[in-house]
Amino acid sequence: MNPADVAQAALPLPSANVSLIALFLQAHWLVKCVMLGLLSCSVWVWAIAIDKTLLYSRSRRSMDRFEQAFWSGESIEDLYRSLSAKPTHSMAACFVAAMREWKRSFESHARSFAGLQMRIEKVMNVSIAREIERLERRLLVLATVGSAGPFVGLFGTVWGIMSSFQSIAASKNTSLAVVAPGIAEALFATAIGLIAAIPATIFYNKFTSEVNRQAQRLEGFADEFSAILSRQIDERA
Repeated sequence: MNPADVAQAALPLPSANVSLIALFLQAHWLVKCVMLGLLSCSVWVWAIAIDKTLLYSRSRRSMDRFEQAFWSGESIEDLYRSLSAKPTHSMAACFVAAMREWKRSFESHARSFAGLQMRIEKVMNVSIAREIERLERRLLVLATVGSAGPFVGLFGTVWGIMSSFQSIAASKNTSLAVVAPGIAEALFATAIGLIAAIPATIFYNKFTSEVNRQAQRLEGFADEFSAILSRQIDERA
């Protein structure tokens, strides 16, 4: 064996740059598009998470304040006048919708109250449905990113590995120093997919549970208020 060849083989191979920025810059253009798309989804997920956290906190405080005012002994007529003059959400919106239907029926001097109870329950159900729709808005984005993010990242990984194998075949060099950078670039896409998908799944499950809890509070209040109005309807009838 030629001593020069032995000395050359003993020299360390040049180290490849495997920093995150270098992995992105060296990746195939399609893999770059996948990475940028997943990073955009990750930013979108966190923006939705912050917005929903603040929204649900405001909604809980609003329901607490309304329940405190409703059960404090204040006249429901006075409470209705104070709430109907401004935009309402959550439990207050359900109360205002029911009281508005109640007052319409009496202001029209209706002689029969047979369908009043059904109409009041109907408007409260519609109000609750609108409130739940407002609370659930953009949760589908979290579900989509959480379920599709890993597969999109895997697509970038597969494409990157295919490009790496093509480069290996073209250079006819299978040393680890040649293979490692391309494989690292491809696996980086999967990592970004998981970074986007894991928080999206966690937030989706957390927010779905929160929406269910608030929906149960709204439905419980609707049942209680419907019973109160039903007794008054029976007295007036």
